[in-house]
Amino acid sequence: MTTTMTRTEREQIVPAGTPAGGRQRWMRRSLAGLALAGGLAVLGSQMMANANFSERYVTEQLGRQRITFRAVDALTDEERAHPCVVANAGKPLLTGRQAECYANDFIGTHVVAIGKGRTYAEMEDVRTALLAQIATAQSSGDPELPRLQKELGELTGLREAVFKAEMLRGALLSAFGFSTLGEKAGQAAAVAYAGAGVVALLSLAGLVQARRTTSRFDPR
Repeated sequence: MTTTMTRTEREQIVPAGTPAGGRQRWMRRSLAGLALAGGLAVLGSQMMANANFSERYVTEQLGRQRITFRAVDALTDEERAHPCVVANAGKPLLTGRQAECYANDFIGTHVVAIGKGRTYAEMEDVRTALLAQIATAQSSGDPELPRLQKELGELTGLREAVFKAEMLRGALLSAFGFSTLGEKAGQAAAVAYAGAGVVALLSLAGLVQARRTTSRFDPR
């Protein structure tokens, strides 16, 4: 006949305070710790894989654009005012940090100059107002019509240049954002690996303690 013992009955046979009970306690904790360490190692591995993918992808996509920073002797005074532009002078654009520099400190400088401090949306408002003035001048035969039309043509060209520059800026900043997520994943992987190492060492120490607990009370 099979008899199932309750936990209380088992503790009566092997009390928690006995050498065997202490050993079992250390063993359970150590094995749980090793399982946790394994889980952290797997998590770290996944995060590191994501970080490596992000770095490879950003480098590959930026490399296809074939963008190179201007040589240092070709930089304007406005461009030289930005340390990262000077530091990257003559280098190909391949990293997220370089993309941020090129977008904000190189293209951004020229966008401000082209638009005279106006954004694309603000230039569109000026263009709309000019179109209204031109319509009025055409209907009234205003001699200022040629000047207004010339101003509209110049504004349209500047507006299109700002639009193209902002589109490139947005694409580069998106690459920078993606690379930043990859960097965060790499940092998280490092923390997970460190945590796995600490927990694994503590678990191994627990196994040693369990062995010592048994050896201490060995009747031999």
